[in-house]
Amino acid sequence: MLKIWSMKKEQQKKDNDEAAAGGKKKKVTAAQLRVQKDLNELSLGSTMTTEFPDPDNILEFILTITPDEGQYTGGKFTFSFNMSPSYPHEPPKVRCQQKIYHPNIDLEGKVCLNILREDWKPVLNLNAVIVGLQFLFLEPNASDPLNKEAADDLRQSRDNFRRNVKNSMAGGSIRGVQYDRVLLK
Repeated sequence: MLKIWSMKKEQQKKDNDEAAAGGKKKKVTAAQLRVQKDLNELSLGSTMTTEFPDPDNILEFILTITPDEGQYTGGKFTFSFNMSPSYPHEPPKVRCQQKIYHPNIDLEGKVCLNILREDWKPVLNLNAVIVGLQFLFLEPNASDPLNKEAADDLRQSRDNFRRNVKNSMAGGSIRGVQYDRVLLK
């Protein structure tokens, strides 16, 4: 909490200095304050990192997940996070940047996670979203799919699904769809 107030005080001082110099004021928005709070409270494990392509814009960042358990072990997956000025009243927009074979991630990178849609509440935070993404790699959900072929595959034959995941992670194609190589080795 102190970090938020110190950020606000620093911004006010900068605004006052710029106003005295004849510059424009740039205010810290409620969304920026909330994102800063969420980022300060993040508990990323060793399999996740964040990157801010524009250090002056904390409303957009990249999350990298390198699962060390489950069928997606050995892969590296990046997700773009974009928060609107209405955050936390609207969920972040999250997209996978690679084309992957997953029942809950479509070929355009859209993610099917209930807290990113109908179950979003302002009390939820970025940590809840990140934990949800991590869980999708541990336990893909065939009952709420965006990629119906992958979901059918998972329901009908876990062994076939596992083979298709490995093939796709290596940059192979499945049913005529070419997937991005995401393997670290």
